[in-house]
Amino acid sequence: MDPASQPIVVHKYGGSSVADVERIRAVARRVVATARGGHRVVVVVSAMGNTTNELLALARSVSHRPGRRELDLLVSVGERVSMTLLAMAISDLGVPAASFTGSQSGIITDEAHVSAQVVEVRPWRVQRALDQGQVAIVAGFQGVSRAGEVTTLGRGGSDTTAVVLAAALQAAHCEICSDVDGVWTADPRVVRDARKLDTLPLDAAAALARAGSKVLLADAVERARSLGVQLQAAATARASGSGTRLPPGPAPDRVVAVAVDDQLHQVRLDRPEALPGVSGAVRRWFSEGGALHALLDRRNVPDLAQVLGADGVTDAGPVATVSAVGRAVVTRPEVTARAVAAVPQALRWGAGGETFWALVPIDQAGPAQQALHAALLPPGA
Repeated sequence: MDPASQPIVVHKYGGSSVADVERIRAVARRVVATARGGHRVVVVVSAMGNTTNELLALARSVSHRPGRRELDLLVSVGERVSMTLLAMAISDLGVPAASFTGSQSGIITDEAHVSAQVVEVRPWRVQRALDQGQVAIVAGFQGVSRAGEVTTLGRGGSDTTAVVLAAALQAAHCEICSDVDGVWTADPRVVRDARKLDTLPLDAAAALARAGSKVLLADAVERARSLGVQLQAAATARASGSGTRLPPGPAPDRVVAVAVDDQLHQVRLDRPEALPGVSGAVRRWFSEGGALHALLDRRNVPDLAQVLGADGVTDAGPVATVSAVGRAVVTRPEVTARAVAAVPQALRWGAGGETFWALVPIDQAGPAQQALHAALLPPGA
């Protein structure tokens, strides 16, 4: 069969999936099986294991304030190591493969080092490799600005790389591979009755990701939704096509899942301007007792201690949100009432769109998730 007539699929493998040589070889076998099954395959890889954090620590060991341009050049090395090793492993299995950096793949970004945004994709070299029967291995998390500077895409950037390439190449689907076999109704490590979802529309997946689900990155899901890319959340250890299918579409009326975000920190502000330069990290504002409060996403605050030490900012401690996704929890009062009753320890709660959320003390995140799931998604529901 002419390779150019075969459908394209995009796979993305995170750092834990390519953490060592044996895992890289396992990924290579999975990719080869997909290619021999009649697909042209693009693979987007993250850096091996903890490589990115190790490189950042190395930078900070030689400089108190490493420049953002130099940081981008440094950390982009991690994905380049993964891509070349995987290309070698695939070639050893008898399938031709070629690796490409972000710039070689045509990932064009703005000028914002460390947190660049993709503005255009020109995947000509990747397309040519596919048409020649090669598997294309792409370094995730990175691109190039129009000025020719290497840039990185911030947290979850490899997922973004996979989604924009899938859109540009008109791929049949984009498979996000991790340690978890798809999207579940709750974290199965916490909720014993959690169930895997076979299908979940992208609108609901986006709401679940925003609520803290760790299987999918919110930015990548939002981009897939806007570009009309079908996602597949699957386990690296299972055959391609397993897991949860995430087609474009609206959230269903019923409650579909519960999620927890335990990476939040609450602060009280004596005045709104007291919060210094972290507006992008504010997940939610609310007033209480005559004071303004903010929930900060700790993952997006470079130096939380500096924020908490600012004049006019009072530390209220770590907290979590537990959320239920599905329009019924917002539009049907009896379902909302069940949700409220299930989380009596909530410090506050709210509902909007397709999501109900409750703010709870950090040590109540697990029990609240269990109770909300039992109330809204009991066994057999």
